[in-house]
Amino acid sequence: MLRTMVALFRRTTEPTRRAAAFSPAWRLMTLVDRGFVRLVGKLEITGEFPAEMRDQPGLIAANHIGMFDPFVLTAALRKSGVNPRFLLTGGLLDVPVVGWGLRQGGSIRVDRGKSNVVEAFHRTTEALRSASGPVLVYPEGRVSREPGLWPERGKTGVARMALDAKVPVMTISQWGAHEAVYWGTERVTGWRDLVPLLMSWLRAIRDRPVFQVHFGPVVELSDLSASTPGDAVRAHARIMQAITDGVVPLRADEPDVPAFHDPTRPTDSHSPWRPKS
Repeated sequence: MLRTMVALFRRTTEPTRRAAAFSPAWRLMTLVDRGFVRLVGKLEITGEFPAEMRDQPGLIAANHIGMFDPFVLTAALRKSGVNPRFLLTGGLLDVPVVGWGLRQGGSIRVDRGKSNVVEAFHRTTEALRSASGPVLVYPEGRVSREPGLWPERGKTGVARMALDAKVPVMTISQWGAHEAVYWGTERVTGWRDLVPLLMSWLRAIRDRPVFQVHFGPVVELSDLSASTPGDAVRAHARIMQAITDGVVPLRADEPDVPAFHDPTRPTDSHSPWRPKS
């Protein structure tokens, strides 16, 4: 019993194959997540997850449209028989209970703002190479602040990791999860900051929005190299364009701006991937 309790609460900073295994605790958490998503709305999945990526190291790149979409993507991946793993900042993995559960699921830590960025990058790519399955990432790095909620420019970090680790990248495009809960505020100073989020979530339970998740293609990167200048930018552009191409049919009735208006989400960004009208 003591050994079990120690294992449950021990913090790990380096992901291993054992940590990446589909633990019973993570299985339970993803089961609860699926029920949670069903409570709020309806999940619709199109496309198929590539069979060759189910149990091999790789990256799954998705657009980031709201605070609720990690729950939706977790549910979609589990429904498709894929163990969802995340590439997350160290702070999230250190959060009690939630962080422990994410570590049990094989999530990989990325420590931003560390003095030795090169070393941290190599640790992450090494962990990615040894992962027992694909890892979900957000190339944008944050919820889109583009007025139309199209994918932001993003950064080349995901592309650089894929090229350095020599792992495939598939894309997920999603729409609808932004209707589940408001963006909110970057800094919570009191309970009043949480009221809009709670009210929007209760409204979603009443209205039951549709959460659309499309499993897109594996992006062709075989002609690119981590050692060739400019290839990371080219790889990033291919990944973001593939994500955007998958979003277009999901929001065919909302080609310009979302029909759902979130008054709390900033709209001070620009998307170079937005389709030309």
